[in-house]
Amino acid sequence: MRLRRRNVLWLAIIGALVALVLVSGAASTEVALALIALFGVAAFASLVEIDPRALQAGPGLSSLARMRMSPQAREAAERARRREAYAPPGLTLLDVGLISLHTSAEGMLMRRSRTISLDDNGVRPYLTLQVEPQAADRHALVRFEILDASGQTQFVHELKTYLRDGEMNILADHHLPLAGNDRLGHGDWDLRVYVDGALLGVLGFTVTPSLEARRRQIAGAAERLAQAGDSDDALTLEELMRMQNREARQ
Repeated sequence: MRLRRRNVLWLAIIGALVALVLVSGAASTEVALALIALFGVAAFASLVEIDPRALQAGPGLSSLARMRMSPQAREAAERARRREAYAPPGLTLLDVGLISLHTSAEGMLMRRSRTISLDDNGVRPYLTLQVEPQAADRHALVRFEILDASGQTQFVHELKTYLRDGEMNILADHHLPLAGNDRLGHGDWDLRVYVDGALLGVLGFTVTPSLEARRRQIAGAAERLAQAGDSDDALTLEELMRMQNREARQ
């Protein structure tokens, strides 16, 4: 639905004529009300253009698509809606998340999770869209962003994809390396997905330290505890935990 501005001029002229009739008092109350009603109908029909394809798709398909949304997609779409009022028409976020890659004795393992370990080889975002007919048969730019606990952008990937009517699974072509990536820290991270520049979803997930980092933290805590036991000013458990958390963030 959009406005047809080319009809504004002649509609203003008709409105002025109706106003003159009303101000002159020549028309009865019933005639005046009828003129106002007719002018309102004419204004709507002249200014508003409705896309027949949108009517053909109807609200049923969108409602059905919303019922099929995963809990992660509902959460992500709601967080996106609070940040940005505009949503791409004809597109429903059915699912969104992350696929982690991990090498084991059994080979390369792939799993979908909202808890990612820094021992994993990497992580790759994905989304599932329900594309309605009025939004299909065109190219769209899909953008994935991953932000760490401090708000720093650690991953950006864009890909052009051709939207087809129905359900579409879109997986990023590249992954964010995790194991051995010294610039990454643990904590609560965010995945953001965009379609043609519009924010479609924001999903939170957790990144946990690697086993080696945890061993270092435990060893450091044990050493501080031993030192505190030998000193007169013993540290409390809360103080030790605060020190450990500060070191983990460094």
